[in-house]
Amino acid sequence: MRDWNVVVSVRDKGFTDALRILKQFGPAERTRYYNVLVMRVADIGDFLERLRDLAGNLPDVFEVISRAAPAAEAFDFGSPEEFEEKARAVALQWVPRLAGKTFHVRLHRRGFKGVLTSPHEERFIDQAVLAALAVRGTPGSISFSSPDAVIDIETVNGRAGMALWTREDLARYLFVHAD
Repeated sequence: MRDWNVVVSVRDKGFTDALRILKQFGPAERTRYYNVLVMRVADIGDFLERLRDLAGNLPDVFEVISRAAPAAEAFDFGSPEEFEEKARAVALQWVPRLAGKTFHVRLHRRGFKGVLTSPHEERFIDQAVLAALAVRGTPGSISFSSPDAVIDIETVNGRAGMALWTREDLARYLFVHAD
């Protein structure tokens, strides 16, 4: 599936059950990565709420699905330079929401092994956002201990999805696990 906007991590031997559970939200399929599938949902907010409600009614849902990470923005890339350019542009859209806040970037990379490195890319985006915040006169800071927000980046081969999760979002949607 080339146009995914959600990455789902599945617990061992849970693919069949996960696909059965997730099909009500949209098409889903396996990737070549261990316990990872991708899916396309029409409405991210609706998906988050419905999955949260489903888990409230069927608590064993998260015995099958360990993590579901929707993307507010998604893009394709073919090189580290293109990834950095596009990821930076998406992250900079969120600068107004990060004004005066603590945050950090977390990259969950699948593919581009040895080409994209999570620590390097996380620092690259961190620095771009910090610089933009400083220019606006609304400095932010990096925090890994209860930050106000997390910029979550998911990659599967040459596609990336990004989302900005607030502390409140992460408390509401425990299955996102941005860190």
